[in-house]
Amino acid sequence: MAFLSNYTDYKKICIQCHDNPDADALASGLALYRFYESKNVSVRFIYGGARQITKPNLRMMVDELEIPVEYEDGEIDCDLLITTDCRYGESNVSHFDAPKVVVIDHHQSDETQDEDILIRSNLASCSTIVWDLLLKEGYDVNADEKLATALYYGLYTDSSAFEELYHPMDRDMRDLLERDEKLIFRLINTNLSVDEMGVASRALVGQRMSEKYRYSVIEAEECDPNILGIISDFVIQVDRIDTCIAFNPNQGGFKLSVRSCVNLTKANELAEFVCKGLGGGGGHINKAGGFISASAFEKSHGTKKMADYLSEKLDEYHEAYEIIRAEEYDIDISDMDMYMKKSFSIGYVEASEIVSPGASILIRTLEGDVERKVTDDLYLMIGIEGEVYPILKSKFLSSYIPTDDESDITFEYEPTVRDIVYGDVYKLVDHMKLCVATGETCIYAKKLTKQVKVFTSWDKDRYYRGEVGDYLAVREDDLHDIYVIRGKIFDKTYEPYSGSEE
Repeated sequence: MAFLSNYTDYKKICIQCHDNPDADALASGLALYRFYESKNVSVRFIYGGARQITKPNLRMMVDELEIPVEYEDGEIDCDLLITTDCRYGESNVSHFDAPKVVVIDHHQSDETQDEDILIRSNLASCSTIVWDLLLKEGYDVNADEKLATALYYGLYTDSSAFEELYHPMDRDMRDLLERDEKLIFRLINTNLSVDEMGVASRALVGQRMSEKYRYSVIEAEECDPNILGIISDFVIQVDRIDTCIAFNPNQGGFKLSVRSCVNLTKANELAEFVCKGLGGGGGHINKAGGFISASAFEKSHGTKKMADYLSEKLDEYHEAYEIIRAEEYDIDISDMDMYMKKSFSIGYVEASEIVSPGASILIRTLEGDVERKVTDDLYLMIGIEGEVYPILKSKFLSSYIPTDDESDITFEYEPTVRDIVYGDVYKLVDHMKLCVATGETCIYAKKLTKQVKVFTSWDKDRYYRGEVGDYLAVREDDLHDIYVIRGKIFDKTYEPYSGSEE
């Protein structure tokens, strides 16, 4: 049974979001309200706290989208309480007694999940979680434009205007929701208060900058996540700054907004780097974000100031990587071993069978979005974990043999291709054929002992990052076809070459 349907037998359900609710809390609460209302359940949507909603964009959102949220400062009567965009018992969640509690949230947590606790901290918004739950229930979100608009705006605000989308599911919801664009425009342009303008100005005055590595770290007061995005967008325009991180205290930790304007640094990877082991981060190449848990940070770094920590991590990041530009790099294979691909089926798609040659496509995978122009000889290989990489027909035919086998490959997230001009979306697995390695084309490879950034021969503007434990690889028949293979994927897909090199 799908998650939401587990609770349709309760007669009285109360949905609660955190005190001082934001757009994501309101949107996810509305979605849950609409679902249980459609199941003829008696349902309320409430919030508590010291203050009622006053921000103009949120008042407009509630009024225009007819969100039936109620301010509650007394007791509630329910059989089931569902908290959305928050967790029962936290300091910013007013306590209401309830016989049973269900939690739906996307914030970082050490809490153990069970059948009644759904926490997906890899998603940028709680709206995305609820949207996915509704899809699994067969609920048509786009049949209700007000609900679709609310979910879209909830994701927009919690991802700093879509600049901090960590997961492809966030991007899917953004692209597929049929929203009221005029209302979204009005909401966006009533978002900044005079007080928040003061928060931004004070943060800019106190920013610190590194002349050597051309970065800036900016500390802001607690504020709406959108304000961090505004601050970092402003700072990255400074001529002596190539990367920047704006941060502030947030629910349970620190929210980060990350920017980069140079191709040697991807903002999403920088966000992952500074948050690793302490929270999570991701987003786009130029704009990203992250979250660092306060408890995890204190456990690892004691009383260190966050600004000092971020400055140290930025220094470390800029010193950590060797840069390899494949087209001009003379690789030394003397310390590399020869490997061949194991004989098992992997997927491939002829791109021109999906989209006409000349069209530009966006390939969406767990590893991120990549844009390519379709040609007659462009093939898309699909690895065992859903990773997608391009290969030309000539190299494909020399390296793989197509088979007629039926595919039983499953992926955590099924990669898609989107026609950038027309917006049509195609699941690669629906067009995927299978092939096996010929065993005739080998690679040289070595395990990395230092981090690298490889600008491949097929993508000269974007690098592929290799971490310690990954493999640097090069085709034996093309010593400029250099790339990175993740360690866990390499071990599953390659074996030492046992034949003669003569």
